[in-house]
Amino acid sequence: MKLKALADEAAPYLHELQSVRRDIHRQPELGLHTPKTLERVIASISGLPIEIVRPDSGHSSPDLDAPMTSAIVRIRGGKPGATVILRADLDALALNEDTGLDFASEVAGRMHACGHDLHAAIAVGAIHLLATHRDELAGEVLFFLQPGEEGYRGANRMLEDGALDYASGAIAGAFGLHVTTSQPLGHFLTRPGTLMAAAATLDVTVNGRGGHGSAPHLALDPNQAIAEIITSLQTMVTRRFSAFDPVIITVGWLSGGERGTSNVIPNSASFGATVRTFSEQNLAAVESFGRELVAGVAGAYGLSAHVDFSIVTEPLVNSAEHVDLAERVATDMFGTGRFTIADTPIGGAEDFASVLRAVPGAFVFVGACPPALDPATAPYNHSNLAQFDDSVLPDAAAYLAALAFARLEDVSPSA
Repeated sequence: MKLKALADEAAPYLHELQSVRRDIHRQPELGLHTPKTLERVIASISGLPIEIVRPDSGHSSPDLDAPMTSAIVRIRGGKPGATVILRADLDALALNEDTGLDFASEVAGRMHACGHDLHAAIAVGAIHLLATHRDELAGEVLFFLQPGEEGYRGANRMLEDGALDYASGAIAGAFGLHVTTSQPLGHFLTRPGTLMAAAATLDVTVNGRGGHGSAPHLALDPNQAIAEIITSLQTMVTRRFSAFDPVIITVGWLSGGERGTSNVIPNSASFGATVRTFSEQNLAAVESFGRELVAGVAGAYGLSAHVDFSIVTEPLVNSAEHVDLAERVATDMFGTGRFTIADTPIGGAEDFASVLRAVPGAFVFVGACPPALDPATAPYNHSNLAQFDDSVLPDAAAYLAALAFARLEDVSPSA
């Protein structure tokens, strides 16, 4: 398969892929229940020589009490061989869009601020290319259309529902793409080993005894304790963890007392923090050390505390072999200069990590920063101002399809 030809073939797809992306952008859906998004994707690939499986899922979207909507698209090749997994996530984020785009979100409090609308359109293009050239495909491709990446562990839920069991042959790899505003348009970025962090949430409530602000000795003040806990967590990061295996703890919200009642000591105070680590060992250690610290500080003040530590994702770890393939494919298709090996991991998290724990593979970022903006200062993914240039869609679709073609060819018995 001539990979460069795929990019040339995909170029005329731009108008259709933009239409898919912008339709989805206008009607963002949250969590595990993304039926309109899924139907828009399926409508764009109907009629192709593919199979679409909709697994029965016991999972529901907690915010809607509705069933999880996912699908698996199978493209069978004309030659025997292994299976490659591709993935596109479909869900949006809960924030108001302020981009001013003419296709901005029409749903209050929802926005495709992480580019999953582009991922859906990339999937459409890649599936068309794979189906068109299925006779040259040495095996099969399973394309996971996944909801619930944004904190709902949608990848884990699809795996629990047996998504990998649909593979007809040995699974030779898994690949995913993610658009980003922090890279120039059409530039690919990844690295072998750990690419993205593990993520967890740390929620702490300190319980004391309320009272009058003029007589703190007659109360048990939770605010004082919670302030010390927050600062002590940062000391814990620098004193109990190696600087060469970093830990990030960032408090995102804090609550203690009522606004306007400055002379009242509340009964309780709470905060929530995001935790990021780059190894599973440190993720477990943060929970253990964090619980110990919270209990110790609260106890020193005569208070009690409750800690809720919830793992969101594990670290995303790329296979060196599959990253080598990703670089080779990018160079074959687009020449030198459009692929970079990152020096360090990034602190973002991604549930494709769970797929890569089960199946070796690679996750690759692709730049979608509008040329008028500087990737160093452009509003980042998850910003209410984030903008993604959808002219990247044909190249990204061709690249994702090419990864599947190349991997299956590499492991084919006739290779």
